[in-house]
Amino acid sequence: MTPPPRILVIEDDPAIRRSIVSQLRGEGYDTVEAGDGKEGLAMVQRERPDLVVTDLAMPVADGFQFITAARKSVATPIIVLSVRGGEGDRVRALDLGADDFVSKPFSVAELLARIRAQLRRSGISNAPILTFPDLVIDFDRRRVIQGDREVRLTPTEFALLSVLATNAGKVVTTDQIIARIWKDAPSTTADTVRVHVASLRKKIEPDPSSPVFVITEPWVGYRFIAEPID
Repeated sequence: MTPPPRILVIEDDPAIRRSIVSQLRGEGYDTVEAGDGKEGLAMVQRERPDLVVTDLAMPVADGFQFITAARKSVATPIIVLSVRGGEGDRVRALDLGADDFVSKPFSVAELLARIRAQLRRSGISNAPILTFPDLVIDFDRRRVIQGDREVRLTPTEFALLSVLATNAGKVVTTDQIIARIWKDAPSTTADTVRVHVASLRKKIEPDPSSPVFVITEPWVGYRFIAEPID
């Protein structure tokens, strides 16, 4: 089973970073994040992302320094997302090795399209289509089909389904779910996860009170029990 592409987001503004990460998770991508170029470079080496989205103006090490250092060891596609959209900054970033440049304020739809384009060019397929008995999950188009109907999920519900379905048959602990989806946000608890699991079950389970897809592993977490169809 092919996991979804992993994207590293390097952005020093926490609000902007959370927003980008939330959008990417909602589209089915795996995400990691960093607050500056130095931390981002360490994440590139440790997490081996399939693509990087980076700001330019950041503390400790800016985007230019990150691109320069990253290009010494990896060919990972890099998309610059910056308010510094002048021709000089664009040319410098591209000359240093960036693959694309998006100016802030930006369209989320455009950013997602550019990400898909870079992944295609690098030979990395977009997130896969997983087919289970009576359930199809299309990560690229963020669609869930059950029988002959499309199931409309919120970004959080889709991210939750993505985590569970890509680990079909395995127990995913509550802590792992919180780390993947909410990035260990202090306000996130087991009750938060339970509420979203209940909401997901109402939409994909024939009988939410007797789930056939997402089952609870008491005191541990959850398991997606359907076997994918090759």
